[in-house]
Amino acid sequence: MKNGISFPGLGLSFEVSRSLFSVFGVPVYTYGLLIALGVCLAFLYAVREVKRSNITQDDFLNMFIIGLPVAIVCARLYYCIFSWDSYKDDLWQILNLRGGGLAIYGGVIGAALSVLIYCRVKKLSVGSVLDILAVGLLIGQTVGRWGNFVNGEAFGAECNLPWTMTIVRGTRTIAESVHPTFLYESLWNAAGVGVLLLLKRKKVFEGELACCYMVWYGLGRFMIEGLRADSLMLGPLRVSQVLSALLVVAGLILIIKNYKKHLTRSE
Repeated sequence: MKNGISFPGLGLSFEVSRSLFSVFGVPVYTYGLLIALGVCLAFLYAVREVKRSNITQDDFLNMFIIGLPVAIVCARLYYCIFSWDSYKDDLWQILNLRGGGLAIYGGVIGAALSVLIYCRVKKLSVGSVLDILAVGLLIGQTVGRWGNFVNGEAFGAECNLPWTMTIVRGTRTIAESVHPTFLYESLWNAAGVGVLLLLKRKKVFEGELACCYMVWYGLGRFMIEGLRADSLMLGPLRVSQVLSALLVVAGLILIIKNYKKHLTRSE
């Protein structure tokens, strides 16, 4: 199945295939490959940073091996919980990852909890590890959002801006003149990578980049989520906006608290 995706105001048109090839008759989806590419790039960044830190490669690999499947499971559970009406009559569909349905916030929560628990058990610097994870996450998220482009999903409401997007699947128009919210978030995340790398040179405390990730990603996601047409809802609230607001507040509190602590020590 191919999606015809166009940006009429920009004179751009693409025909993208949701699956690139098959292995033993099983289609390999472009979305999955882009997610895998994002994970690989995040992994390569983390490997480089681990060599410059006090974290051993064994500990890093252990965290990766534990954290990746936990993140995938949590991303799936998060999506299914807030889309319960689609799964309550056939719970086995929760296990059908090929049917789609992963939520980035669930993955972030799963990965962060895995790292926190591992670091506590092994008595490692939580802040140092989370700083590496923060940049890696934004790298992965920047690439991963293009999976939504290929799938023709995660788009916004209708608008009349010059860069509106139209999606056609077969003979059916899925969306017409809508916000390309996947692109907004990918660009926001890419800018976030640059911001965190600049802050990394002058960071005051361990965990600062992780806190800045919370503020940066939370702020961007809150704004972009308000434009989306397919948000996961909890009553009248967009779940991701609620979490984004909490993330920003928590990040700011941690930054202020740690900067005050640093200033006190400097006096």
